[in-house]
Amino acid sequence: MIQTDFRHAISTLKPLGRWLVNAYNISTWEHDTKTLPASYRSLRRKYRAFAREHLVPIALGVDRDIGHFDPYPLLKKAGRAGLLSEFMVKPIGSASFYGLLHHMTFPAVLKAEELTSVCGGLGLLILDHDLGVAPIMLAGDLFQYLKWMGKIAYANRYGDLCLAAFAITEPSAGSDVEDSDGAAKARLSTFARPVDNGYIINGRKVFISNGGIAKYITLFAAIKGEGAESWTCFLVDKDMKGFSVGRHEKKMGQRASDASELVLEDVFVPNSRVLGRVRSGWAINRNVLAYSRVGVAAISLGIARGALEMAIDFCKTHSLAGKRLMDYQDIQLAVADMMIDVAAARGITWQAARSFIPYQGATASAKVFASDTAYRVGNRAMELVGDYGYVNEYGIEKTLRDARLTQIYEGTNQVNRLALIEWQLDSELS
Repeated sequence: MIQTDFRHAISTLKPLGRWLVNAYNISTWEHDTKTLPASYRSLRRKYRAFAREHLVPIALGVDRDIGHFDPYPLLKKAGRAGLLSEFMVKPIGSASFYGLLHHMTFPAVLKAEELTSVCGGLGLLILDHDLGVAPIMLAGDLFQYLKWMGKIAYANRYGDLCLAAFAITEPSAGSDVEDSDGAAKARLSTFARPVDNGYIINGRKVFISNGGIAKYITLFAAIKGEGAESWTCFLVDKDMKGFSVGRHEKKMGQRASDASELVLEDVFVPNSRVLGRVRSGWAINRNVLAYSRVGVAAISLGIARGALEMAIDFCKTHSLAGKRLMDYQDIQLAVADMMIDVAAARGITWQAARSFIPYQGATASAKVFASDTAYRVGNRAMELVGDYGYVNEYGIEKTLRDARLTQIYEGTNQVNRLALIEWQLDSELS
């Protein structure tokens, strides 16, 4: 009745008044999509359709029984759909030249939100490949870019699956290597020893997303006898002699995404597989994080949106005392707070992604705010559905578990707050 009266009131306005009033009764998702350029509207709808078709049917089953999940069929579908080749332009990859030229990270942000709104783990499983190839794209020379990026993109879209993973974390060096002060004191255990025509690498990497299923690893190692300042990025092939996969982690959340230990025992890596210059690994790592942190913000945003959508659906379909939950005002107030939180997280995330070259202060801020928001919204969703939220039937408790990890990887939120201060130290805080 209120909507009908509002439309009638609009009809009484003069033409200019009617033109200035937004009377369209559409979802927030549709409204936000309409604000995007045409090419990005199409991309967002494509990602949403893929998630609904391929992720929704398996999300809860995979989380309940991860031991029997085979990720390869889903990843092959993602590859054929172009979701694993978006850093190479057509016809080799699936990216448009215009898109890469204007907003390198924005399409990735749209993809991350849509996939993780259905399942944080399955979304991360697909998204981690982009992180794995990032050092090649950001630090490789033209020959390396064309050879490796072209080979990987072509295989994923038209041939066999070919995944990449990003490896920095070591048993005694986690978030400290993502912080300037921490890196200087980090206890590194993976070292590269110079030999004729290359390097011999020994050490271990841990908690490496997709480490157990990736063909290529962009791996960071210090030069033997030196510290983090000597970090160098190497492109390691899983078939190299001495390379093996160790422990597969059993995670609380985002279970569908593999997290594995990588073991390197006298692995020879030729000079041609050094990405960037020797001892430039620290700069490469920081640059990759500037891009990937906004991706984590988008993952967090997707998880938060998924929790909100599940809570709304529950409150629309369940009743109390003969009245829909959604018709109670206190429920409406709680849902409104969640919608505001999600909208705010989207605002800071999209803003950070609009820069062609993202900067550390913006991406660190977006990562912290969006991941904290995801955990808060997931917790509120659990409260709204009561006992049902505590069982793995609707997937709401899963969003809370998935959200917790976003506050840890790509630097804990405490490290990201320090990254923000470091970025602004000379310009605003000195």
